[in-house]
Amino acid sequence: MTVSRFRVDAMDCTAEEQLVRMRLNEVHGVDQVAVDLDARQVAVQHRIETEEVDAALQSLDLGTTHLGDGGELAAPADSERERSALVFALVINAVLFVGELTVGLVSRSMGLVADALDMGADAAVYALSLIAVGTSTARKNRLARTSGYLQLTLAVIGLGEVVRRFVSDDALPEVGPMIVVSILALAGNAATLVVLRKVRSSEAHFQASWIFTANDIKVNALVIAAAITVALTNSSAPDLIAGAIIFTIVANGARRILRLAK
Repeated sequence: MTVSRFRVDAMDCTAEEQLVRMRLNEVHGVDQVAVDLDARQVAVQHRIETEEVDAALQSLDLGTTHLGDGGELAAPADSERERSALVFALVINAVLFVGELTVGLVSRSMGLVADALDMGADAAVYALSLIAVGTSTARKNRLARTSGYLQLTLAVIGLGEVVRRFVSDDALPEVGPMIVVSILALAGNAATLVVLRKVRSSEAHFQASWIFTANDIKVNALVIAAAITVALTNSSAPDLIAGAIIFTIVANGARRILRLAK
């Protein structure tokens, strides 16, 4: 049994990390993979020649360098820890979905409605992930694809509504509710991200949850900025632009998940 360590220069986010993991999972004789995303390093425990592992990583064209062999790997995260983290994330996102959608509709904020629909998709993702914990890799990838298609559908619907409002509806959203609810949502997403980071499972369905939550924090900050700009300009355009950006982020997240779960 050998542990080989590599640097992967282009592995700068969880999407590339998962590409690395999924490629190595296809190599017979690779038993365990550990990734240090901050250092862009991968440690692989294997029963085959190091050259075969190196060739698998080189095939991804991410700039792989073999650093050497030796040492041990930490034990992988257990399914029970994954399940607990996902339950927490599911509850937080379900509550935020209901709250943001209700306030978004009442306050006429497209940015808040977009954020709420994103939260609703996330809640569905966490529910699917809970079903996937402890099941086969093929099933986990299928569920990750399902979550990707779900977000892509929401993005298309949302962008259509943004266009409709730009053309035929110029009513101003209520700024106060937008800011208050977005701050609460940001706090909830930050707590979720901390919990998920403690687990950092390598499975595609779990990585989908991580990607979605990281996106949510950026989205919350964007809605807050849009609300402030609406108040300063007395125009609904910043809110609609925020909605368009959010749905574009949702679509990009869907693209990444579908790529990971091929």
